[in-house]
Amino acid sequence: MTSTLALTGAPNFRDLAGDTGYRGAGGRALRHHRVFRSDHLGQLSQDDLNRLAAGPGTRFRVLDLRGVNERTTAACSLPAAEVHSLPIEPTIVQKLTDLLDAGARLTEADTVALMQDTYRGFVRGNTPRFASLFAHVLDAQADSPIVFHCTAGKDRTGFAAALLQLALGVPQDVVMHDYLLTNARLAARGPFPGLPAPVAHVLHRVQPDFLQAAFDALEHDHGGLEAYLREGIGLDAVARKELQRLLLEP
Repeated sequence: MTSTLALTGAPNFRDLAGDTGYRGAGGRALRHHRVFRSDHLGQLSQDDLNRLAAGPGTRFRVLDLRGVNERTTAACSLPAAEVHSLPIEPTIVQKLTDLLDAGARLTEADTVALMQDTYRGFVRGNTPRFASLFAHVLDAQADSPIVFHCTAGKDRTGFAAALLQLALGVPQDVVMHDYLLTNARLAARGPFPGLPAPVAHVLHRVQPDFLQAAFDALEHDHGGLEAYLREGIGLDAVARKELQRLLLEP
């Protein structure tokens, strides 16, 4: 089964289950058309809306991970969406701006280090937001598909997607492969304007070292993924089983 949806207004929109189907616990395939990850949904064309209507529909529950001010710049254009704000502020942009304004000559290595710190911050400062995302996915009273997103759908969204896939039993190498697909999805978009080329080059892409920094943080702070899911996300054995019931094929 293929689940490719090419949206011109949201090129990083894709099924959490993968194109031809990732497999999780017990070798069971992830269900298609249940959970999607994306960049922001503020520039969807009519053709995009038609493609969605012919597939999963347009009555999504939208989980918006953008910051409070950030999300006002491009409101969701899905006509029948139920939007929930789970704001994670884009601190990397402010840090870079402050450093550049102070005269710092940032290299690619400097920017990579800052991005790694951002990903560690997902674990150390934003776990409640990701726990809320899981709670929405587990909401038994709602049967509409979910799409979660930030602005480019690469960092905040990338970490959230990795957590969900790992909780479903998708192997870590497959999770990393899915995470890196963002680079192909966003290749047509130019680098961040107004930034030095070495900085813009890093911000435009994802790297294994970014996501690994988050994994290292949850290992250091919580003792590993399983403990983090249980203690940080609130995914106990009962909830884990329910998540797999909802998102894995029988």
